[in-house]
Amino acid sequence: MGEHTGDLGAVTGPEPDPGEPFVGRDAELGRLFRAVDPASADPVMMLVGAMGMGKSSLLDRAVRRAEANGARVLRAEGSESEANLTFSALHQLLRPLPAEVVDGLPEGQRTAIRDAFGTGPATHRRTSAPDQLLIGVAVLSLLSALGDRQPVLVVLDDAQWFDRASLDALLFVARRLEGERVTMLIAAHDGDHLARFDRHMPTLVLEPLDGAAANRLLDRQPKSPTGRTRTRILDQAGGNPLALVELARAATARDAATGLPSAGPLPLTDHLERIFAARLDGLPAGTTRALLLLAAMDSVDSPVAVTAGLPDAEGDDWLPAERAGLVRRTGRDVRFRHPLVRSAVYHAASAGGRREAHLTLAELLRDEPDRRAWHLAAACPGPDAAVSAELERTADRARRRGGHAAAAKALQRAAELAPRREDSARLLVRAASAAVFTGDLAWVEELTAAARARTDDPSLLASAAVQAGRLAVLTLRHTTVFSRLTDAAEAWADSEPAAALDLLADAAVARFYSGEDAQRRRIQDILGRLPEDASSAGLRTWVRAVSDPFGDRDEFVSLLPRLAAEAEARPERLTAVGIMAWLLDETPQAVRAFDRAFDRWELQGALPEGLGGAVAWAYAERGRWDQAREACARTTAVGRAAGLDHAAACAATVEATVLAYQGDAPAARARADEALALIDPLESRSVAVYARRALGAAAAAEGAYETAYDQLRMAFTADGAPVHYHASFPALADLAAAAVRCGRREDAAGAVEHCARALGDKASPRLRALVGRARGLLAHPEDAEPHFRSALADPGLEHWPFERAQTLLDLAEWLRRRRRIAEARAPLTDALETFRRLGARPWIERARAESRAAGLDVTDTPPDALAALSPQQQQIIRLAARGLTNREIGEKLFLSPRTVGSHLYRSFPKLGVTARSQLRDLIDGALASAGHRE
Repeated sequence: MGEHTGDLGAVTGPEPDPGEPFVGRDAELGRLFRAVDPASADPVMMLVGAMGMGKSSLLDRAVRRAEANGARVLRAEGSESEANLTFSALHQLLRPLPAEVVDGLPEGQRTAIRDAFGTGPATHRRTSAPDQLLIGVAVLSLLSALGDRQPVLVVLDDAQWFDRASLDALLFVARRLEGERVTMLIAAHDGDHLARFDRHMPTLVLEPLDGAAANRLLDRQPKSPTGRTRTRILDQAGGNPLALVELARAATARDAATGLPSAGPLPLTDHLERIFAARLDGLPAGTTRALLLLAAMDSVDSPVAVTAGLPDAEGDDWLPAERAGLVRRTGRDVRFRHPLVRSAVYHAASAGGRREAHLTLAELLRDEPDRRAWHLAAACPGPDAAVSAELERTADRARRRGGHAAAAKALQRAAELAPRREDSARLLVRAASAAVFTGDLAWVEELTAAARARTDDPSLLASAAVQAGRLAVLTLRHTTVFSRLTDAAEAWADSEPAAALDLLADAAVARFYSGEDAQRRRIQDILGRLPEDASSAGLRTWVRAVSDPFGDRDEFVSLLPRLAAEAEARPERLTAVGIMAWLLDETPQAVRAFDRAFDRWELQGALPEGLGGAVAWAYAERGRWDQAREACARTTAVGRAAGLDHAAACAATVEATVLAYQGDAPAARARADEALALIDPLESRSVAVYARRALGAAAAAEGAYETAYDQLRMAFTADGAPVHYHASFPALADLAAAAVRCGRREDAAGAVEHCARALGDKASPRLRALVGRARGLLAHPEDAEPHFRSALADPGLEHWPFERAQTLLDLAEWLRRRRRIAEARAPLTDALETFRRLGARPWIERARAESRAAGLDVTDTPPDALAALSPQQQQIIRLAARGLTNREIGEKLFLSPRTVGSHLYRSFPKLGVTARSQLRDLIDGALASAGHRE
């Protein structure tokens, strides 16, 4: 009967025949069997249902099927009390692996795993969190390596109780299992928050049994209920298999004339807890004590508690509980037969009994300070300063290991136990600061609201507002968030000006994303009320530059070197300087700042900061497309893991643009469409414009210029004004290029001149060059040359190699059509060399065709073989040519070594190579010949 009850089994008698079909679950079982088939197309499946629907038993059947097919099974079961312990679920999953498997990981991955589990050397001396993405890569590498030996099945049961850090790592892995010999089955309670999983993965929902199946299940019981008793059981159980079996069992234990209690309807869980609690009556005192200790434990996996605190699994104390159907003994292991049994045992005990159990466990766990702290907290009947301090230390340890959710929970509980309201408020603000890195805005707002209710301290209140604002800017609600941030900044302007400036800095980010011009004036008004001093100069510059980069551009540019020098030892500030430089079209300075910052910075958490998309854009503009896509991969991973769709959308637009430049138009459109589906274009004009630019580039790459024009034109209003004050301007030249090929010159010229007037003399050299190119394309042929020449006049424009090569190609085409063929050859050669170096396939073909028309001897060179590869394969080939191993490539691109190896295996024949050592010579030699052959 256990297969119908979720995890209970019969009170006595043998376990059911594994081959016996589930009642009413044949279709679900069949789908799970197909999922664990090595040939399955879906590497991940969610199994969702209310407690008692049979998830665990279905998973057991799937495990037996997988093992029969030769699979290695790794399994972890969530525990409500362990949800506060960072990486506890991941530790449970990976603990069965031999030490040599982990030792085989690259040093960085091995260190990340050991630090996460608190087993690395000198862990106590770490001052920053391990890279959570590196932990995800390490887990992916472990599973991939196991899959090379045999199929692997990863089973995650009761995942709603997994700690947040483990969930983030496992979600990262789940998204990258395609092509691996690894299958992941995830079971969770219906209604629990696992949206980051179930939004993107095949989901099997266990619905209540229908009437016929429910009756069949009752018919299978040892004493099948009849008459009114059966009717009441069917009504009360509501199709829940566990409830059907347990209510039938309870009914047969009573006087047949009495049947079930006549009390009114109760929630199903209450019914079941009462039923299980009733089984405690008459148990020996030793058994009752053992059950309560087991119920109060963090996990039966705690060897200290099991060894020192509980009776031996083979001892007589457990026999009465086993006979009562409360526990199951397997070798030296004792487990409750269902989580509801644990709940019933725990809540049936008196408050004093529960406190005593937790104090006993705290004493047994003296060498496990985090678990000890939580048991001490559970034993507290009221405020306790010492226990609150223990939890605060637990939070510090969790934060150093990257467990921001665990740290926030510990601080939240510490606040509840703090005797003084001021200390409670301080701890809640700290909890909000940690919770920011989980991406859970509702939780951050709950914590900050609780802090506000406990204190009148203006500095704490202001700090709470800053924490909430820090995360809010990364959500999709830019208009609402901007209003809240600026209202708060205005309120704190006089009493807490530093906090007001922090809030205004976040409001500037919201202004950038939304692109609403009225917000710029609001920021300027509040900023004018704040006092100016040396300590706030950098942040004030940030606010002004982000909200209006071209308003005082010359002043901002002159400040960049000093700001960069002051930030040299502070990577997070150096990143902010890089973002400002990118906004000002000082891309070379931006890239230098990002490079220096990343050399010095161990990531402080998984949350994308502020305008993090600027990093990828800067690398893309600078022609470092592989690094741009690496940055996109990281932002996408952490954005999805934190449930921050806007961050993922930002990354998607940059990657879509690079894919379009590389000639993979279908992939570019898919990524751009994904970005548009994630945002509201009126709330996030920046992302909407970026997506239209990417779609325009993809259409142009295919020669669909009418479509390209329509997409690019959406970056401007009907009268030609920019839709976004920063994102729209770089589209002007591409808009003009599409216009001349589809007969829309006049309309495009209106937009170009409107924007040129708006920029005036404050345009950056880059934008002046783009406007010059646009004017040259749209001008009468007799008047075009000065515009092209001015667009190429500044030698600094070589830092935007793709844009410069486009202008060179446009000039060469104009020269050839004017029969100035000899003059056209130099810019053609320069442009073709740049396009080849970048891997811009559509523009390579266009430049080669133009070169042939100009009489140049254009010979196919080996780099053109890369055109047969996908952009991701090209990226892998280039990294391999630099000498990186499959594991190192996987770490950069967030792929498993197996997936990297598969791409290399498929790419080598297309490139005409047989060994990795040939890649560097192939690419370097071909690039060199490309520079001299034409």
